[in-house]
Amino acid sequence: MNVLLISTYELGRQPFGLASPAAWLREAGFDVRCLDLDKQPLNQPGAEAAVRAADAIAFFLPMHTATRIALRVLPRVRALNAKARLAGYGLYAPMNEPALHAAGLETLIGGEFETELVAWAQRTASAGNGSVQGPDQSPEKSIVSLDRLTFRVPDRAGLPPLQHYAKLKLPDGSERVAGYTEASRGCKHLCRHCPVVPVYNGHFRVVQRAVVLEDVRRQVAAGAQHITFGDADFFNGPAHAMEIVRALHREFPALSYDVTIKVEHLLQHAALLADLRATGCAFVTTAVESFDDHVLELLEKGHTRADFERVVGLARDAALPLAPTFIPFTPWTTLSSYTEFLSALADLGLRENVSPVQLAIRLLIPSGSRLLELQEVRELVGPFDAAALLYPWLNPDARVDALQREVEAMIAQRMQNGASRGDVFAAVWQRTQRVCEPKGPALRELPPLVARAAIPYLTEPWYC
Repeated sequence: MNVLLISTYELGRQPFGLASPAAWLREAGFDVRCLDLDKQPLNQPGAEAAVRAADAIAFFLPMHTATRIALRVLPRVRALNAKARLAGYGLYAPMNEPALHAAGLETLIGGEFETELVAWAQRTASAGNGSVQGPDQSPEKSIVSLDRLTFRVPDRAGLPPLQHYAKLKLPDGSERVAGYTEASRGCKHLCRHCPVVPVYNGHFRVVQRAVVLEDVRRQVAAGAQHITFGDADFFNGPAHAMEIVRALHREFPALSYDVTIKVEHLLQHAALLADLRATGCAFVTTAVESFDDHVLELLEKGHTRADFERVVGLARDAALPLAPTFIPFTPWTTLSSYTEFLSALADLGLRENVSPVQLAIRLLIPSGSRLLELQEVRELVGPFDAAALLYPWLNPDARVDALQREVEAMIAQRMQNGASRGDVFAAVWQRTQRVCEPKGPALRELPPLVARAAIPYLTEPWYC
């Protein structure tokens, strides 16, 4: 039986979410094709042929953007192949069950999806190539598995070469080919806004060390000079994580990597920051979200503004670049708090560290979000928008929402024109100054950039 795995978007990375289940399905005897629509558009002859030949098609849905794109392309997929069984898997599959079932995905799998995908393929093969789901056929209830798996080494055969994906941009302007892997999935923490929480609910699962090392080994052989670890928090299991990067550094001393680590874990394991740098860590992404302690408490982030400021100092002492991420626009954002956000970034010397898109991010409240536990959130959101896959909200001050739209559009235009991070920040600073005067708080004069080397960054902007 022919199984087609489709990724619609995964932050410019070669999709681990295709390569991992492909290994399991091929081991089980299935003929597997992988299609990354971010690099292999559906209107290409090869992509169309893969869809037509499939008996079963599964969409990888790891994030909000990927899921919305999948809903847009599903009618075209169904037009090309009216008989294939359809499934969805990944974090956003069980979270969006009604919309995905309505779009024709019969089976939805979350959590540790590999064995469940194999079981789905085996059921499909046993039933034969059936017809499209009809009114007398009920879709399956979403499957969320938290089983502890013995992973297979991801099989990346058929995916576009790593050279076609996002690269690591170095301060001297040179670039490195970037690969991608995962050392763990899920997360121990229960941050209210995080999409991992509704599926994993405080659990995390490790990918065996030998599997991770072999996956990286094969990517290096394919040209990777840098590896992104996609773990929700690399220090959920710090011993496991450090064993992997130390082993990689011994085998590939020139290989660099980046990781994501919570602010509280950077504090708790501050002694490991120098080891990260010594083993080739190019930068650490950390989800700060806000400088407002009240907002941080609502989000249950587990840190304060003062905690993050301590982390900035610790990272500089270790010569370890930080790449903070933020949600600056929330229902609780005011003109004062946004100007304070910009001022804090300038004062901490982080203008070059923060991807410009982070200056315009708006809080996303998807189905299943723990934010809906809060009475004040339930009172401010509108009915669930099945097309946008979110609960809409408006800021009490319409000027804040207008500023967010202006900042977002301006950043997109300037980045398209090749502006530097510092130039984009200065433009946002100036625009905010004009919007806030004379009705709101004014920004002071922008302080000069500290004479510090620009940090490495991935060429694909980060957003969900």
